[in-house]
Amino acid sequence: MSGIKPQYKIPSMKEIEKTPWNGYNVVSTFSGGGGSCLGYRMAGYHVLWANEFVEEAQKTYEANHRDTILDKRDIRTVTADEILTVLGVSAGEIDLFDGSPPCCAFSTAGKREKGWNQERSYSDGKSQRIEDLFFEYIRLLKGLQPKTFVAENVSGLVKGTAVGYFKEFIKEMKDCGYRVSAKLLNAKWLGVPQSRERLIFLGVRNDLGIDPVFPKPFSYSYNIGEAIEGVVNDHREEERLIEEEKRHSRYNVLKKIPKNPVKPTSGGEYANGSYFNLIRESLYKPCSTICQSNGKKSASGNCHPLQDRKFTIAELKRITSVPDDFVLTGSYEQQWERLGRMVPPIMMMNIAQTIQREVLDKCVTM
Repeated sequence: MSGIKPQYKIPSMKEIEKTPWNGYNVVSTFSGGGGSCLGYRMAGYHVLWANEFVEEAQKTYEANHRDTILDKRDIRTVTADEILTVLGVSAGEIDLFDGSPPCCAFSTAGKREKGWNQERSYSDGKSQRIEDLFFEYIRLLKGLQPKTFVAENVSGLVKGTAVGYFKEFIKEMKDCGYRVSAKLLNAKWLGVPQSRERLIFLGVRNDLGIDPVFPKPFSYSYNIGEAIEGVVNDHREEERLIEEEKRHSRYNVLKKIPKNPVKPTSGGEYANGSYFNLIRESLYKPCSTICQSNGKKSASGNCHPLQDRKFTIAELKRITSVPDDFVLTGSYEQQWERLGRMVPPIMMMNIAQTIQREVLDKCVTM
């Protein structure tokens, strides 16, 4: 990429709606509040069909993706034939199949091996087994036979015991008839002011004769100062967040961390190793990873560089590359969770643009 660093800018929802269609379509699974789908729309794709079974995530998705069919069932009950019938297409005609199966069991931030293959609380009171959901994605991949696919998971999937799952996923994707490649990508090198490392699987159907291609990292990154410049906060929200911090013992640790450090600084440095998840972010650096659970009142998490509080939702939108006018439903904690679970839209936009340029457009000219 060019070394020239453009100003950080997230297109508005109105601008995204006016983006010309690039001629390609998407079917999405495990769609959450629609972060990945928004990235595809930024890149000019049409998202025809999506699936999400968490109720509050469904509300957020519907508020922002009105032209997409949203299937609200458990993915285990959905068949490829049903999707094809609803869309009026045949197997092989979908351009891109997307999915981000829930991945907390593989996360380096969680209890990785403990409780595998057991039903666990996932989101908003929903419970399900986590580890086998990737196989549901692969089941639909086999039936739909899209030209390309993108699947996303946490970096922990290629570490420790979880590597066995990773190898099995790759094998089964290849057995579906695809050239498959997987790579760890960090959102901070793809236009997002957040250090968020994710494992991205790319696949291209064998008959197309093209290998998967990943986007090249930018030569620059954006920092929090650039991200939240000009952000309009609700002052009542700021005051509430400050008062909320004062109710917890972590507040005394947060006050000890210098304002606007040169890099994100953990509370562990000021509390003998405790409160290591309490992070005072820096205006000079990309934000640390926004974890979905850090918006809970009881949780330590990402805190403002200059104030003794967590980020406002308006600030989080900028940090996660979500438009200011994107509608988030539910409580503060639920809105934080939606943003924390999303693949940053601008990251996915760059992945999608690369797939169009290096794979789909070349198929048209063959």
